[in-house]
Amino acid sequence: VQRAVCAAPPEQKPVAKPVPVDFSKFGPVIRKPMSNLRKKISEKMSESWTTIPHVTQFAQADVTELAKLRERYLAAYEKSGARLTLTGLILKALVKTLRQFPVFNASLDEAAGEIVTKDSIHLGLAVDTEQGLIVPVIRDADKKSVLELSKAVSELAEKTKSRKIGIEDLQGGSFTVSNQGGIGGSYFTPIINKPEVAILGLGKAETVPALRKGKIAAATLLPLCLSYDHRLIDGGSAARFVTDLKTRLENFDETDVRLPGPVKTASAKSPARRKKRA
Repeated sequence: VQRAVCAAPPEQKPVAKPVPVDFSKFGPVIRKPMSNLRKKISEKMSESWTTIPHVTQFAQADVTELAKLRERYLAAYEKSGARLTLTGLILKALVKTLRQFPVFNASLDEAAGEIVTKDSIHLGLAVDTEQGLIVPVIRDADKKSVLELSKAVSELAEKTKSRKIGIEDLQGGSFTVSNQGGIGGSYFTPIINKPEVAILGLGKAETVPALRKGKIAAATLLPLCLSYDHRLIDGGSAARFVTDLKTRLENFDETDVRLPGPVKTASAKSPARRKKRA
């Protein structure tokens, strides 16, 4: 089931000068200045919200088999120096969907009145830090394997949280992913990272009773939340985008997760055991 929520901002009016408020009249307070980062986030989010007509498309992807696939390759990836997560697998499916629907990877040049189509897919990954939300970019994500994407996710998250991220790591994103699953988030309406025209929000994958292949069984369902710029993208395109991504996640191509060379997955039998049985 898919749902869409339109949340267009109200008509813009001249911004009134802020009026000082004495909050201490109502009880003890502590005041501290906003950090430069928090001010920047506030300005950017306000600009995006007030200048872009947002619509958010919701869907659920059944990632039961994808979660099993991850478990089978978990040990092999650890031996290769990477932690295989659902995020890495989702990003691999996502770049294929972005190739199928390039308008979601585009931008609007408002000054020129032109649509800017981009050949490269640079994925912004929203990272929750104590200082605020920071969005480092994975360059050429469509050219990376699941192994490379997994390493990039871990490295960028670590660099961002330790404040070792460089300004060049924050520039040039063409599409952003905001993942709240790790902290228990469900459905939400992410704000587009201007000048991008869409953002994908991911909630926590939860195992619940569901109808699978005509029978009630345990299923792992992943919330998908796609916010898009309605000036450039119509609802039909958004529904097709989410449907394509959902299909790719539910029918993930195992060749994309396999590592080069002979790799023993968690379900593989050792040669010795096969010989003994023979």
